[in-house]
Amino acid sequence: LATKPPILALYVNLMTKLNVLEMVRFVRAQESLRETLIVFGGPDVTHNVEDYLANGADLIVLGEGEQTLLEIALTNQTAAGKKDFGHIPGLAFLHSDGTVFKTATREKIRDIDLLPLPNRLKINLQNYLDVWKKAHGHSAISLSTQRGCPYTCRWCSTAVYGQSYRRRSPQKVVEEIIWLQENYQFDLIWFVDDVFTVSHKWLKEFREELQKRAVKVRFECITRADRLNEEVLGILKESGCFRVWIGAESGSQRIIDAMDRRVDVSQVRTMIQAARKTGIEAGTFIMLGYPGETEADILETVEHLKESNPDLFTITVAYPIKGTGLYE
Repeated sequence: LATKPPILALYVNLMTKLNVLEMVRFVRAQESLRETLIVFGGPDVTHNVEDYLANGADLIVLGEGEQTLLEIALTNQTAAGKKDFGHIPGLAFLHSDGTVFKTATREKIRDIDLLPLPNRLKINLQNYLDVWKKAHGHSAISLSTQRGCPYTCRWCSTAVYGQSYRRRSPQKVVEEIIWLQENYQFDLIWFVDDVFTVSHKWLKEFREELQKRAVKVRFECITRADRLNEEVLGILKESGCFRVWIGAESGSQRIIDAMDRRVDVSQVRTMIQAARKTGIEAGTFIMLGYPGETEADILETVEHLKESNPDLFTITVAYPIKGTGLYE
């Protein structure tokens, strides 16, 4: 408690929720932190505003948080006494009578090239890289090139970025890769984008920028079978991709259609095999327990995995996240 921060801003998702609430209870119990403003943001808060406000949050940031948090900080710094945040778009908080108040919707940042690079220097990232390397034999840094996803999978939450597609220029992304290589020792980059190959034009420009600046990098990314073909796989390989994750979720077309995945299961199999033929590892995702799934559908999924034969696959259980079509 050597520092008494004026603002404690916490990111919340399904995995961090319990730890975040525990931290807030600790902060609220400290007399010396009575004036600290607690702000929550992230994907889990949008559709659970009342619960988070009831559990210690002063302000909830809805949607993208960069500009909103900046305005909160400036208001908090300049306002004396009871602070009023009602003029800031993209917020929810409690009125003095206990009712929930939401301000105007925050407009999404159209040109995300305007955002600065994430301030990784605020933490000792090398510690994380070293621990991961010791445990798994390699270390990876996450990097984001885009925001939003134009697809409509019914189980997927779009609470923060919405159904949009906004992307940083290949030049900015390569600049970030160069900065990372100059500042850290790591083995590979994990592109966290929902569909890395959604724009083939962007992908070609990315490859050209890497070649122009003589940047060598190893990376893995996530995509969809309908945004892949042999040419795209070639571009990925030339750019440094060693593993591509191709979403399928099920081997049953009936279940894929129920999820509104908008993809053909035979195309998924073809692209998994094509990736391996190109010399790129193929990973895929399987989701079990989607409403309406039968044992026959699960057996189709087993056959799908045998036939496509990916290098890796993960299995999750269908989970209805509030605000998604699946939840409804």
